[in-house]
Amino acid sequence: MEKKVIISILLDIYGSMLTDKQYKLLDDYYNNDLSLSEIGENDSITRQAVRDNLKKGENKLFEYEEKLGFMKKEVKQEEMIDDILLSIEKIEETIQNKETLKLFKDVKEKLNKIV
Repeated sequence: MEKKVIISILLDIYGSMLTDKQYKLLDDYYNNDLSLSEIGENDSITRQAVRDNLKKGENKLFEYEEKLGFMKKEVKQEEMIDDILLSIEKIEETIQNKETLKLFKDVKEKLNKIV
């Protein structure tokens, strides 16, 4: 996964654990696609200060993930659900009973809503 995507996901998961300033800077940079200069101008700080605060915030996010592992668990669950959905599709091809087929389709639909 690309670093930008990882940081954005971690920000969604752990953003409330950061300071308001760290959250805003990371959100502006990773989610709103603002440059260091644009963020600096908006917040009346230097480009270097923006960069330093971004690094501190990123380090905190990675530290939280290392200790708590919520993103890793979420990715693993999504992979497992994808595997289950593939298995369901294979089983659906062999089902003759309409009620059983409907049940499998309902389960598949619910799993798709989770992912």
